[in-house]
Amino acid sequence: MTETSMTPQAPAPLLQVRDLSIDFPESGAAPAVNGLGFRLDRGQTLALLGESGSGKSLTALALMRLLPPAARAGDRASLLFAGENLMELPPARMRQLRGNRIAMVFQEPMTALNPLHTVERQLREVLAVHGRYPPRAQGPRIAELLRMVGLENLQGRLSAYPHQLSGGQRQRLMIALALANEPDLLIADEPTTALDVTVQAQILDLLQDLKRRFNMALLFITHDLDVARKMADHVCVMEKGEAVESGPADRVFTAPRHPATRRLMQARFTALEAAPPPPADNAAPVLLEARNLRVWYPVHGGVLRRVKGHVRAVDDISLSLRRGSTLGVVGESGSGKSSLGLALLRLCPARGHIGFLGADLQQARGAALRRLRRRMQPVFQDPYGSLSPRMTIGDIVGEGLRLHEPGLRRVEYDRRVAGALTEVRLDPEMRTRYPHEFSGGQRQRVAIARAMILRPDLLVLDEPTSALDLPVQVEILNLLRDLQQRYGTAYILISHDLRVVRALARDLLVMQGGRVVEQGAAAQLFKAPQKPYTRTLMAAALNLNG
Repeated sequence: MTETSMTPQAPAPLLQVRDLSIDFPESGAAPAVNGLGFRLDRGQTLALLGESGSGKSLTALALMRLLPPAARAGDRASLLFAGENLMELPPARMRQLRGNRIAMVFQEPMTALNPLHTVERQLREVLAVHGRYPPRAQGPRIAELLRMVGLENLQGRLSAYPHQLSGGQRQRLMIALALANEPDLLIADEPTTALDVTVQAQILDLLQDLKRRFNMALLFITHDLDVARKMADHVCVMEKGEAVESGPADRVFTAPRHPATRRLMQARFTALEAAPPPPADNAAPVLLEARNLRVWYPVHGGVLRRVKGHVRAVDDISLSLRRGSTLGVVGESGSGKSSLGLALLRLCPARGHIGFLGADLQQARGAALRRLRRRMQPVFQDPYGSLSPRMTIGDIVGEGLRLHEPGLRRVEYDRRVAGALTEVRLDPEMRTRYPHEFSGGQRQRVAIARAMILRPDLLVLDEPTSALDLPVQVEILNLLRDLQQRYGTAYILISHDLRVVRALARDLLVMQGGRVVEQGAAAQLFKAPQKPYTRTLMAAALNLNG
């Protein structure tokens, strides 16, 4: 027997991917993933890195056998999990593994959560389907899961639906669902993009702890290099569907070899920070003013579903915004930021005074309200969820014109739709496509074009860059700057990313638990915050984001 044959073999990896290729045959385009291969051992974390559209999320969907119908995995692909080839398993066996031994945190929780089921029903379903927890054990397990992901405050709101939660709360609920049955492999596709820095740190620590406790393997897909540095043992960098560099995380981050890796390392907000927002024009007229604004959501309970309390999402907030200015609204997930934005647009019930363009927005009705709505437009946090999947991009962008200018001639309508797409740097020839055919950054540009085609005076931007990789974030922020300078549009910028807010906002409002903690000039608050909560928030952002 030779010496080679006597050498003990390394244990087989939990996951071995070989020659994975994914294409969309009907499109005629190049493969979205081309010949990808990697391995992942128990107790290890592999970070998949790459810019938007590099094939990271498609790789994750292939491992779950959840590729869209138009996509096809190559016949030579081998996806070995614990010795079984996932490509060859019958549907019944795949259902046994999916959600039990292999779980996934999806990038867009609003589209992954069932909008017709309550928080409690969705948690109970994932516990019951695999038979790990009998009915009497499900209640305590649900309480444990909510505590693990920092959602203790939802224990009294288990009857809430996904649309009644904040973006960060939905993301944490997705993580709780994925961890419910203690999987051997957790695939986390951008699991922290909608989370503020303090909760993000908690979730990352939680994932690290669970990985150690259960010897779990973690496939972590992210565009955030600081998060990847914190989490990864090994790194695989993707570009145009191919793995261009892989290896131990320490080596890749300290001595990147491929140009694509070096570009990711060098991408920073320096260009934006070098050109801070212009000083506020104190002579500009006040565009929007709110006084003593409240948004309280009722909490129902008991057999008769009586109101037994309220969630004070926005509690006695006052603010003002001048034309052409930007107000940044920051705070932890669930602090009431999105509810404040919806209330200012009169898209949710609220009490208090809202003055817009000199009119009382709360009292406006009928045609008067429609005229005001044209002048204020939202850009929602989740563009994939807010763009109709059944409408083309051209129809989505032009929807406002059809509603507010019904007599517009077709040739003028087409010209303005093409112009709006060109302004956000999208090819007008793409207007016959559908949202699912675009990357996250492109969908966000579509959402901005839909809002800006009416030339509004006010744009409410709810986390406009949270799901985008850093180079695309910089592109979107530069676009927003250009549009504001060109049209004098005022922005309310809601974000948990303080770098984004610092790049655009002249004034800052800090929220916690539905109330204002601190507000004033953004430059001054970033330089010398007065309140302990604001100092903690900014210190956490600097520590995590560098």
